[in-house]
Amino acid sequence: MKLKSLLPALLVVALASSCDYQKNNRIKQKDVRQGDTYVYGVHPDSAAAQTKQTYTAKPELEVKANELRAKLYSAKK
Repeated sequence: MKLKSLLPALLVVALASSCDYQKNNRIKQKDVRQGDTYVYGVHPDSAAAQTKQTYTAKPELEVKANELRAKLYSAKK
């Protein structure tokens, strides 16, 4: 009885391991931004130029974000 229930599981494992899972779900494309310092930075270990942008702080947005956090994550009674 135990062998009968174990056999389908082993069969599924064998079939899954024999096929190449998602072998056709890959796309090989040329990187059109290769070497672009704005996207990748000047060196592979450096930050990209687009991540160095800073924005002016808007305190009213912080208040609104705190109100939303309180509404979403407050303890339910």
